[in-house]
Order: sequence, then structure tokens, then C-alpha cells
Amino acid sequence: MKLTFLGTRGYIEETSPGHRMHSSLMVSYKGKEVLIDCGLDWLDQLTELNPSAILLTHAHPDHAFGLQNGAPCPVYATDETLSDIREYGLDRTVTVEPKSPFEIQDMKFTAYPVEHSTKAPSVGYRIEAGTQTVFYVPDVVYIHDRDEALSGCDAYIGDGSTVSTSFVRKQGENLIGHTPVRTQLTWCKKFDIPKAFITHCGSEIVDGGDKVEKEIMEEADQRGVETIIATDGMEHILR
Repeated sequence: MKLTFLGTRGYIEETSPGHRMHSSLMVSYKGKEVLIDCGLDWLDQLTELNPSAILLTHAHPDHAFGLQNGAPCPVYATDETLSDIREYGLDRTVTVEPKSPFEIQDMKFTAYPVEHSTKAPSVGYRIEAGTQTVFYVPDVVYIHDRDEALSGCDAYIGDGSTVSTSFVRKQGENLIGHTPVRTQLTWCKKFDIPKAFITHCGSEIVDGGDKVEKEIMEEADQRGVETIIATDGMEHILR
């Protein structure tokens, strides 16, 4: 399984050479490619990318607005997300049912609901290809059915909106916002996930340079999790 981090910037104005484009991941296996998320930065660039399918985690601008002019392939998303983007006129959509595995080009995907936004309900994806299993969740406060979602994963790809300061707040009975990288690395330790990638990077990472990277690596070392801050265009092959 090859992971290509096409974009790694969260929904912020700041950019850097390594974090220019909105978070988007291409997952490749046996020569086939599936794109996860397509934010506004990717508008009119899908023909160049040419994925076999596009999966959406939720309907926020930095995850779905790149589809406003249509898509050259099927778009997979939950019923709530497809409803939010119904005006895009997508002619090939597939409704994703939470916790119901589905296959695309020899890769298996399972969506798990996560807390992040009440206006744009979100999911993370457990991805299985060959002998490798990855969990991808670029925006997250809390993962429902976390034991099932994370157990046996070889890598975790998580939310870099905040490093140590909590962006979590309560809206009625729901939690919204972003859980710090530090907490997500603790999840990795708990579930014996050996490797973590940080994407959807917020201002701390984009503007923080070596100081913030050092802070993250210290947190990672304390938990025994190999951690990589993803940058735009970075490729990684999981074997």
C-alpha cells in the first residue's frame, strides 16, 4: 500500500512550502488509486489526479468543495455528506454505511463515525490492502467504536490542527473541534500502532518550524510511536 499525501494543510489561511494544499490522501494498491477528500484547493484538478474513486470524510470546504464542478469517478460518502453536497450534481455517488465494509479495487474500506462537527457529520476510514491496515481521520475529537476502528492497525493518520492545546468544546450534547496530536499519539500507544502520520496541519505546525516538530517528536518518543509530520507530495510505502 502506498500513501501519497497530496495536501496536508488544514482549514487555515497560513501556508508554508510543505503545507500549501488542503489535506488529501491518495491510497494506491496494485496500480489502482483511491483519493480521500477533495477540498477547495483541488477544484478543477481531478482530471490530472485521475483516481478510480473518491471518498469523503465530511462536507467541510477543505474536504469536499473541490467537487463543485463534478467528479470524473464515483464519489463515496455517508448519506449526510452526500446530502450536504447534493447541489454539485454528481452523477455517480455511492452511499457509505458506517461500520459496513466495502471494496474498491482490491482495497477494503470501513467508515467509523467520529465527533468533529454537528453541521458536517464526519467519519474516519479504516483501510485494508494486502497485509497492511491504516486508519485515516484528518478531523477528530473522538472516534466511536475506537477499539474496533484502531485494533490491529499498522499506521494511524491523524489530525494536526493542534499539537497540545485542546480545541475541543461542547455544543449541546456533542463534542466539536479537534483533539491534540499528543492525545492521538496516546491512542496509538494504547492500541500498539507503531507508526503515526500527522496531516491536516494547523497554524502551530505550519508556522512552528523546528521547535514544534521537536515538541511532537518528544511526545512520540515518550509513547514509543514512530511519528512523521506529513508534507505535501510526500510518499510512503507500507509493507
